[in-house]
Amino acid sequence: MKKNILAFAILAAAAWTLLSACGDIANSNAGLQAPETAKHGALEKEESNKKALGAKDAKIASIKNLQAAFIGETTASAKYAAYSKKAQEEGFTQIALLFKATSASEKIHADKHRSVLEEMGESIPEVNAEYRVKSTQENLTDAIAGESYEIATMYPLFLTEANAADNQLAITSLNYAYRTEQRHKSMYEKALLAVQNKQVNSLSSEYFVCPTCGNTYDATPPKRCRISMTDSERFVRITTV
Repeated sequence: MKKNILAFAILAAAAWTLLSACGDIANSNAGLQAPETAKHGALEKEESNKKALGAKDAKIASIKNLQAAFIGETTASAKYAAYSKKAQEEGFTQIALLFKATSASEKIHADKHRSVLEEMGESIPEVNAEYRVKSTQENLTDAIAGESYEIATMYPLFLTEANAADNQLAITSLNYAYRTEQRHKSMYEKALLAVQNKQVNSLSSEYFVCPTCGNTYDATPPKRCRISMTDSERFVRITTV
């Protein structure tokens, strides 16, 4: 009888030891898993914060870009108006008409940028247009340089950041200007060549400006604007300085 009791006691002690060991292992595993779960949650939160910060930064950049573009287009409009007057003084009527048309176009771009900023509830910067009027040939060279910068650098960057901010109004306004400036550059280059070759009279004596996007034509325009699809009947026709 004593032997049976002793054997039972030994078995019970062994079972208790085994159960305790299993409990320790489970607790140990739980302890190992908790930090990993917490770490994963922290990484997700950090990634979410980065995305939120990125979107916020993109929005801020988009606003600053629109303000800079507004200043640039407002200045360009005033400058080209002055260049038009200078060209007329020098007897280059066709080039005076070109500058008058592009001045009107740049004002449309400035107005579009302003409208987007107002829609976003952002401030409109004050503009103190600074430029120097030189000879018509020098003014054309300056205009080409300005348009080249906007086409190659400024507007591509602004459009990239507007896309990052998912700002559809800004994308539309910036794209109108970007595509129109490419036409302006081509027209200025054509005019400069005409001045150098003394063939200014070969240039157009009438221009058409799309009131929606500022797209500029130096010949009879198509039925609809190639940029904004605006009906050409609404275009502004410029034939006098």
